[in-house]
Amino acid sequence: MAPRDSRLKRLQQRTVPAWWSDAKFGVFVHWTMAAVPAFAPVGDGMGGLIGSHRSDAFAWSPYTEWYENSLRFPGSPVARHHRATYGDEPYTAFRGPFEDGIDRWDPDAWATRFAAAGARYVVLVAKHHDGYCLWPTGVANPRRPGWHSRRDVVGELAEAVRGAGMRFGVYYSGGLDWTFDDRPIGTLADMLAAVPRGDYPAYAEGQVRELIDRYRPSVLWNDIAWPASGGRLWPLFEHYYATVPDGVVNDRWLPWNPLLAATRSSWVRRAVDAGVARLTAPDGGIVPPRPPHFDVRTPEYVVFDDVQRTPWECVRGMDHSFGYNAASRPGDFVDRGDLLWLLTDIVAKGGNLLLNVGPRGVDGSLPSEQVDRLGWLGAWAVPHRRALCATRPWVVPGTSTVDGAPVRYTARGDTVFALVRGGAGTAVLGEVRPTPTTEVTTVDGRPLGWSDTPAGLSVGLPDGPPPDEPAVVVLEGVESRPTGARATRAHGADRARPAGRRA
Repeated sequence: MAPRDSRLKRLQQRTVPAWWSDAKFGVFVHWTMAAVPAFAPVGDGMGGLIGSHRSDAFAWSPYTEWYENSLRFPGSPVARHHRATYGDEPYTAFRGPFEDGIDRWDPDAWATRFAAAGARYVVLVAKHHDGYCLWPTGVANPRRPGWHSRRDVVGELAEAVRGAGMRFGVYYSGGLDWTFDDRPIGTLADMLAAVPRGDYPAYAEGQVRELIDRYRPSVLWNDIAWPASGGRLWPLFEHYYATVPDGVVNDRWLPWNPLLAATRSSWVRRAVDAGVARLTAPDGGIVPPRPPHFDVRTPEYVVFDDVQRTPWECVRGMDHSFGYNAASRPGDFVDRGDLLWLLTDIVAKGGNLLLNVGPRGVDGSLPSEQVDRLGWLGAWAVPHRRALCATRPWVVPGTSTVDGAPVRYTARGDTVFALVRGGAGTAVLGEVRPTPTTEVTTVDGRPLGWSDTPAGLSVGLPDGPPPDEPAVVVLEGVESRPTGARATRAHGADRARPAGRRA
């Protein structure tokens, strides 16, 4: 076996650290200079755009952090908005007001709010596709010297997050950097063809090594792909794990390979786009391809249908964008009931929710719509953390419904937690049967009435929860009740649905 294959095999034998599996909820932060214009069209999700047959689909991206790319298409909504608002100013003109906003930014305020929401880790975008770095990097950009912040945003937020009792991670756009390759990206195949080569792979590796050595991130989150071959990538992973032994890498490290090289051909790009269009649901999100090595899967705006053998996290914004979009309407944001159930559904299937915030570009403050949703999570998830944090999926995530309301299950040791969406009155838990030692209580220990029925364990649900939050029942000394549904639903693999859709 070749040495690099031996390295890959050793990497693939790693297990995900317990802290990550126990966390359940993290906060993603997209703060780029695109948050100064803070504009993207609303209405279409990225999954639908990727699955369309349009050659300029990405020009309609709902992600504000793609503003610079959308601006390259003269007929796009972003280009029209930019001409009307900023005339012929280039994207780089947003640097001044963005850096003024960085000067007014308060990292401790962010960390305090994230911790109050129940987050256990925070992942900051250190460099997005525009190539601008949120730390004073010592790795010089040969195409745009000094393209980084004066203030060490990465370092200051790392200190604040860790001081608030959370883990800190960094996102790095290894697959795209528009200071090295600024071709317009209209489709997924165009995006793969735009992965820079030449002096970029060494630049990207140098910056990631700098982030590892300087900040020791607990999460190393790459995006799109990696510009170098596996032979160069495996030693980078080894260096990371040697520096951060309980670190975690995501699944977007597809190494440069002949397939990526082939996307430079127009006919190959057309074939790739046609294949993607056939496989993508119009209302779906994005499930990245599996690279040779990763620790966790990161479906985007997607929740898997079943319990997964592989650790995973659903990554999504509170609206249709990651970066702050001032054009988002109230109906574009996930509502309270859907957000609380989203977390519940993901945890019951063995995943984490990495929920994004997009601060304003001009001062680093969090918009009220995002503050409200962090508050909703804190008000419900923190008091019920026993049913969420450090749990594992039960034998089923939940297949029965109570008067049309879905049920999910989590477990910790011998304790099972049943979470009923919008539950009131009595719930018949079709997957549960009692034993002589069964006890049924609320999270704070108050006994609940129950009885055994042919249809399952009948439980009187706690009084008082608002109708848009899950009711939580603690079950001690119970067993699973065999059902036909359990045999077909448990332990699926990569079957998915759009995040936030009602079960």
